[in-house]
Amino acid sequence: DSSTVLKVVSYILIGVGSFSMILGFLGCLGAIYEIRCLLGLYFTCLLLILLGQVAAAILIYVQRDSLRKETHEIVSQVVANYSGQNKTAEQAWDYLQRTMQCCGWLGTEDWKANPMIKNSSLDLYSCSCHNASLPPFNVADSGFCQASSNDLPIFETGCLDNVGSWLFTNYAIILGICLGVAVIELLGMILSMGLCKSVHQEEYTKVPKY
Repeated sequence: DSSTVLKVVSYILIGVGSFSMILGFLGCLGAIYEIRCLLGLYFTCLLLILLGQVAAAILIYVQRDSLRKETHEIVSQVVANYSGQNKTAEQAWDYLQRTMQCCGWLGTEDWKANPMIKNSSLDLYSCSCHNASLPPFNVADSGFCQASSNDLPIFETGCLDNVGSWLFTNYAIILGICLGVAVIELLGMILSMGLCKSVHQEEYTKVPKY
């Protein structure tokens, strides 16, 4: 179920965020109280996170065709089962269509598989597909809307094309953010090891020599 997939992804992101906060707290404790064990743990966790990010990036690139196919299947299921009852997956899909100014994943034809539209005698369309530059101008953000004619006031482009265009336009910013995060993680690893080594040297010099 697509809603379950979204919930799982959300829980994973929450878990990663919580782990990062705990990791940062342990790093601060290790630096303030000069605890080598915590500094070593901080370094190890940062290294694992960095390696995981690199592995994830490589996996996404290698499996990009499979991911594109799976995404299409998930979105097709969301569109086909769309009921306008503000479920988690439906809210996410409505938001994507509104912000990306698109309709359907491949195009407007995707919505013809929805039973609400297919079995209705009215000219219904997804409200989040509505082109705000066309009348009527007081359309809901979600659910189904009724057109006054067969000429639907909706976006004609599929979300796949618009999302791809957005990624291509902003790839430099996305790459810069990823590299910035990687540099910060590397600096954290270098500083933690430097501090750990400094603490070790201080402990060594405090040992009485006979």
